[in-house]
Amino acid sequence: MDLNPPPFSHFVHDGLEIAYFDEGDPSGDPILLIHGFASSANVNWVFPGWLKTLGDAGYRVIALDNRGHGASSKPHDASLYHPPQMAGDAAALLQHLGIGEAHVMGYSMGARISAFLALGHPHCVRSLVFGGLGIGMVTGVGDWDPIAGALLAPSLEDVTHERGRMFRAFADQTRSDRQALAACISTSRDLISVKDIGLIEVPALIGVGTKDDIAGSAEELAALMPHAKALDIPGRDHMLAVGDRVFKKAVLEFLAEVERR
Repeated sequence: MDLNPPPFSHFVHDGLEIAYFDEGDPSGDPILLIHGFASSANVNWVFPGWLKTLGDAGYRVIALDNRGHGASSKPHDASLYHPPQMAGDAAALLQHLGIGEAHVMGYSMGARISAFLALGHPHCVRSLVFGGLGIGMVTGVGDWDPIAGALLAPSLEDVTHERGRMFRAFADQTRSDRQALAACISTSRDLISVKDIGLIEVPALIGVGTKDDIAGSAEELAALMPHAKALDIPGRDHMLAVGDRVFKKAVLEFLAEVERR
């Protein structure tokens, strides 16, 4: 299994076409991967080596392009990007593939979607890995309103907001539909209450880079969940933690531990 993009399929949910891949051992334990904002299944999971890592470990590896991203439909209506709706796409994909229960791993926005998936469709989720999002899932991750403006600016040179420049550059690099992303960023940041995060009872691993200034504390989020543990990803910021070898090793060990239970 290499780092080249696998073939993608499509299905329709909520009136939108959702792109996904289904790779690895068909008889292996399924793991569903949910990417972050302005990214895609390829950018988060194929190019950093996750598909290879998990496939080589014997898993059936499934990943979708979230609505507004990658090869999926890209509506410009902000009301379509609340996390429960995006989690509904993920649940519908598992149903489409005839999978009753899967491990679920999400990065950044994908971690938030994974949490809403566990709350709204608990029967679908065997375990959770949150990457790039800690207590910010509950308390918020700062002022992201300038991100929408940065995405809609005529060019990167017109953007002065530091985080806005980072995401605008990333969106340009991934050749994203910037209007769809601006709609997404305005409504996809719904918070989860302390009470609700405590209702997620499946085993969970929360990995955050030690230089990540967006995610918030992994330890603080883990403390609110009954069966969660935190992982520091040394020396990595929000953009680089996703493919880190320490993170990969910890995820494989976590999944193996869940399988033994």
